[in-house]
Amino acid sequence: MRQIIALGGGFSTEPGSPALDHYVLAQTGKKTPKVCFLPTASADSQDYIDRFYAAFSPLSCEPSHQPLFDSPPRDIPQFLLSQDVIYVGGGNTKNMLAIWRAWGLDEVLRTAWERGIVLCGISAGALCWFDAGSTDSVPGALTPLRGLGFLQGSFSPHYDSEPGRRSAFHRMIFDGALPPGVALDDGVALHYVERQLNRVVRSHDGPTAYRVEVSGGEIHERRLRAETL
Repeated sequence: MRQIIALGGGFSTEPGSPALDHYVLAQTGKKTPKVCFLPTASADSQDYIDRFYAAFSPLSCEPSHQPLFDSPPRDIPQFLLSQDVIYVGGGNTKNMLAIWRAWGLDEVLRTAWERGIVLCGISAGALCWFDAGSTDSVPGALTPLRGLGFLQGSFSPHYDSEPGRRSAFHRMIFDGALPPGVALDDGVALHYVERQLNRVVRSHDGPTAYRVEVSGGEIHERRLRAETL
């Protein structure tokens, strides 16, 4: 079963609130799943890696990470394909995708997905799975960016927390720079099974997700029902 969980919360934005991280681990169906953190988007930030271990080491899992800027001597594809969860961190989406493609990780991740390894991530680590999305990877205005295309449509993170995200996403979809898509408040996750949105969950009441599209020459935004964990 192919699964992708696009996160608007988790250890990096909600320290001390592990509900979404517990949810990710539970989808493996394993008592002690192996979860590997890919911190590529943050240029393998050591602080980010440390926060990942601080969050996941107390949980029922086997945490690890895979750097690409200073790679240890291991077979990276083999290592990633031995995991139960691959968790992608936030940061610069454009740089991350360029580095992944240079290493061939785009194809490795597709293979992982096809084999049933749970793919997930926050911000850059959520946008990357879609056809395209709205990103701040380039200084200045938010811009459209092509993703890996595992999931159809477009995506916007930080919908409720960063000024300009909503209006930019609306504009890009209305102008045709992005296809219709989904947007995510912080603290919410979209769980896709076999490329279909299966469930919307959140760590606390309030935030949600939205479907955004053009109809009748106007932009339409529809709230999606989210379940509080």
